[in-house]
Amino acid sequence: MTIYNFSAGPAVLPKEVLLQAQAELLDWHGSGMSVMEMSHRGKEFTGIHAQAEADLRELMGIPANYKVLFLQGGAHLQFSMIPLNLLRGKASADYVNTGEWSKKAIGEARKFGAVNIVADNADRNCTYVPAFDTWQCDPNAAYLHYCPNETIGGVEFNWVPEVGNVPLVADMSSNILSRQIDVSKFGLIYAGAQKNIGPAGLTLVIVRNDLLGQAAANTPTMLDYKTHADAGSMYNTPPTYGIYIAGLVFQWLKKSGGIAAMEKINIAKADLLYAAIDASNGFYHCPVNKADRSRMNVPFTLQNTGTLKDAALDGDFLKQADARGLLQLKGHRSVGGMRASIYNAMPLAGVQALVDFMNEFSGQHG
Repeated sequence: MTIYNFSAGPAVLPKEVLLQAQAELLDWHGSGMSVMEMSHRGKEFTGIHAQAEADLRELMGIPANYKVLFLQGGAHLQFSMIPLNLLRGKASADYVNTGEWSKKAIGEARKFGAVNIVADNADRNCTYVPAFDTWQCDPNAAYLHYCPNETIGGVEFNWVPEVGNVPLVADMSSNILSRQIDVSKFGLIYAGAQKNIGPAGLTLVIVRNDLLGQAAANTPTMLDYKTHADAGSMYNTPPTYGIYIAGLVFQWLKKSGGIAAMEKINIAKADLLYAAIDASNGFYHCPVNKADRSRMNVPFTLQNTGTLKDAALDGDFLKQADARGLLQLKGHRSVGGMRASIYNAMPLAGVQALVDFMNEFSGQHG
């Protein structure tokens, strides 16, 4: 039986990447060492690191005036590092609230300065992206922060905010590398690795050079982006194995046709799953506004009528799904229901298997 892992993170990795890592586990390229055993300053690992950065720059078209940092601490640490580094003495920063991860970023930023909430979708239970013409942006803000894809709520921006000279900061933890973007529109992009990049423990930061070197005076050394930029992400021992696996994922993406080819596949996967939900005559329901539905994280509930949720069916659904090798479909504890995360490494065949099961299940219980 083929297993398909729909976990929101840590998430499925490409099978080809895992097989290569397995083959190289004890002896990387004749070095006699596992990557986990290498000195991060030795020629073997510095080569792995340099290749990973070069491949990422090629994939995303990262301009030369941006630093690529391989850090640790996840998006949670970035929630603090961003205001510490980017407030730069200004009175406040702009934040967009579109769900749980936006709220967490806002909560941390308030510890370091004033926060201006420019748009908020809480009036409809965080199920849509507020229209840009409703945003109350401050032209003097230190930066504008938003989360292009809310992993829990399944809300995704299909456009990039145009905020003039205000640096645009994006938490792309759950949709980085899944669609084409123009990096030059952003001041800083960050992403936890454990969804579309590699294993948990690695955090990617792409930051424009002019935003470095202006951290608050009391910023700890390890929380200053310039510390890591000047040291080539080697100020301390980096997450070496995570960088190695990320590098393999970048190579897999290049062999797969790059981000443009991957975006087409992701659109096909999302369209297939949402079509099944919408064609179920109300048995399945996705609460997200159709224009703002995520390609990466698809939340849905089971219903026994067009309006009343039948949570009693959830257990049966999950039990039968597990028996079919369709794993990790339980929704986040804060919202319930189901959630299918269909990141880059989830094949179209996996989504088709889920849709086939959903159709059978609704036929039995609808």
